[in-house]
Amino acid sequence: MLKRLIYSLALTLIVSFAIGQDLTFSQFYENALLRNPALAGVFEGDVRLVGSFRNQWQSITVPFQTIAFSTEVKFPFGKHNDWITAGVQITQDAAGDIKLKRTQLLPVVNFHKSLSGDNDNYLSVAFMAGPVRSQFDPTQLKVDDQFQGGVYNPNLPTNAIFGTTGFTYWDFSAGISYSSSFGNGNKYYLGAGMFHINKPLVGFYTNNATSALNRKIALNAGLSVPTNDYSKVVFYGDYFSQAGNQQFLGGLMYGTDLVQGIGYDSYENVTLYGGLFYRWSDALIPVIKLDIHQFTVGVSYDANVSQLKTASQSQGGFEFTATYRAKFRNRSNAGDKVRCVSGF
Repeated sequence: MLKRLIYSLALTLIVSFAIGQDLTFSQFYENALLRNPALAGVFEGDVRLVGSFRNQWQSITVPFQTIAFSTEVKFPFGKHNDWITAGVQITQDAAGDIKLKRTQLLPVVNFHKSLSGDNDNYLSVAFMAGPVRSQFDPTQLKVDDQFQGGVYNPNLPTNAIFGTTGFTYWDFSAGISYSSSFGNGNKYYLGAGMFHINKPLVGFYTNNATSALNRKIALNAGLSVPTNDYSKVVFYGDYFSQAGNQQFLGGLMYGTDLVQGIGYDSYENVTLYGGLFYRWSDALIPVIKLDIHQFTVGVSYDANVSQLKTASQSQGGFEFTATYRAKFRNRSNAGDKVRCVSGF
């Protein structure tokens, strides 16, 4: 009975708006472009590369696997401490037996306007657009009209007929953010964005007119507060609203320096973080993260608290992230004077 329910759910995901719902990472703070295009470049340094891998629902079905990679590069622009960030977000998620896949290639451009010559106050406006490929394996479908007496019979015909099993559409998103600092080392940012502005069609049926991907509104926040010379508390929070559905992710991490470099360059430090995040009505997420100079590695685990916890035995899935950040050594003197966008 459980397997039949899962198969029916898989088909429902394909023929409904749910196929267009956006993927979610538990370590969402490491995937800035998926949170808001205007968070591209909001970090210390000139270049950042991020890789993420997520494995979910292995305890109840074929695991849902998600892979993401992004890169961002910042460049000085003009003579007023402004920046431009150019980057790209690549993702692929594969769901269940039918190998439902979605592959995204989304370039992004973010313009950071300096609002003050004395402090790191920046207003950023970004645009992100690119192709998305969606596909599934129809030979692996098991639908209701192929069950007799609760037993699946692959020889039975089905009325589930799809116009295509793969197609490509274009997706467009935009965002705005404000990043600043105050006091002695306190940093924060606030952001708002909208995804799927063009409402692309994402259905597999021949009559695709009603399968528009709904726009998604995103609100973002981040705050870093030093507690002493060698430790700090970091908060991240995201809120999303799409087609009447809402999601909140938030939590705290405490970081302490195991090794401190010379001066105020955070790239010289080795810092260990531990924290707890919560995805509303879905999962508790313990996190461990380690900054080793220019590299960051993180691991988290979802403890499922939703209505699915009985079937999943409260098991969600592991997630791993790896990040590399760097500064350009050949930056010109004029470029060196351009302030970095406040980062974390």
